[in-house]
Amino acid sequence: MSTNNDEEPKTSITPLLKRLWHESAATAPDASEIAAAISLIFTNSLSEVQMGALLTCLHFTERDRRADVLTKCAQSMRDFSTPMDVDSLAKLIAERGRKEGDYHGGLCDIVGTGGDSHNTFNISTTSSILASALLMIGKHGNRASTSRSGSADLLSCAQPRAPQISAVTPSTIHEVYSQSNYAFLFAPIFHPGARHAASIRKQLGWRTIFNLLGPLANPLHPLIESRMLGVARKEIGPDFAESLRQSGCVKGMVICGDEELDEISCAGPSHCWQLKQNPETNKVDIEYFTVSPSDFGLPTHALSEVSPGQSPEANAEILMRILKGEVPEDDPILHFVYINTAALFVVSGICDADTSDMGHGDDGKVITERGPGGGRWKEGVRRAKWAVKSGEAYRQWQHFVEVTNKVAPSTVGS
Repeated sequence: MSTNNDEEPKTSITPLLKRLWHESAATAPDASEIAAAISLIFTNSLSEVQMGALLTCLHFTERDRRADVLTKCAQSMRDFSTPMDVDSLAKLIAERGRKEGDYHGGLCDIVGTGGDSHNTFNISTTSSILASALLMIGKHGNRASTSRSGSADLLSCAQPRAPQISAVTPSTIHEVYSQSNYAFLFAPIFHPGARHAASIRKQLGWRTIFNLLGPLANPLHPLIESRMLGVARKEIGPDFAESLRQSGCVKGMVICGDEELDEISCAGPSHCWQLKQNPETNKVDIEYFTVSPSDFGLPTHALSEVSPGQSPEANAEILMRILKGEVPEDDPILHFVYINTAALFVVSGICDADTSDMGHGDDGKVITERGPGGGRWKEGVRRAKWAVKSGEAYRQWQHFVEVTNKVAPSTVGS
């Protein structure tokens, strides 16, 4: 043990660092050892030097992208998240979730690793709000680290009244879900220990394992029925899919646009690794395929048309126009949002329903055509369009805004 001025004693991981940097088959640390070292960050038990060395070793040996390491480290991050009453929340979600097709009413998440350098509009966040018209959504997110507008930045700038995202806490989340299908879990509220790495991450100047763990560390993990996870590099898609499988996910999809985009691309093909439970073996299989905008019945659009590179305020204005149905049907950004919302609907299983009873504005004409991976991608788009045109997505958004402002203490926001 060593001390640093008046700080608490720090744990030394020098032996582990030596094995990481000079690893051989005989001495290489396993995923559990790496996760144990990462967990020391959450309790502020590492010196900044050793924390930086650990993150650097993992990055340059590429062990931070291995499925088993991602799985174990994400588990550690969740273990150190702020505790909440999961059992009570599970009962509420079971009561409120609207079952349809192969969707059983559980929570769904759509999230990306970021870092794709394309600076596109906040697609996954907008898609998560549209999807809340039919699904229970537990969106995990943070402020921007690699773009101009992160999910938290976008939501905090919504007008005329923004939701109080910091008011969604383990003690208030039950009330949030009692009023809305949508909840945004602001990472610093649920993962306070991660702040100890913030300064080092900024100083290092390259992506660390924390950029990859966020999408895997949703604190509502036990309640998530299905998820869509975007990665910014094709070569790590299989690793993320395998990590999801190892963590118990039975219904999910990892995606990467061919342009190294952490969304399903509106410009061309996207790579998909879908997790499905095999009814014969009861095991989770991972199927690889590609999808293109034409599979969704939509035209292609160059990424330059959906990359405004604007401030969170400007993107929030676009979000509100989409939710209010004020964006023209041929708008490239709207098509981009529809594609990704549709994919989440497909992954959730809701598109496998052979009848449709969504309510107001629903023509009931299910599109049964199946495309790559057996997905009803066009049916997903039909439902995404309904979410906007019926006003249901906007209603769920308004409920979320209202309840977060109601539960917010006077010291939160303005």
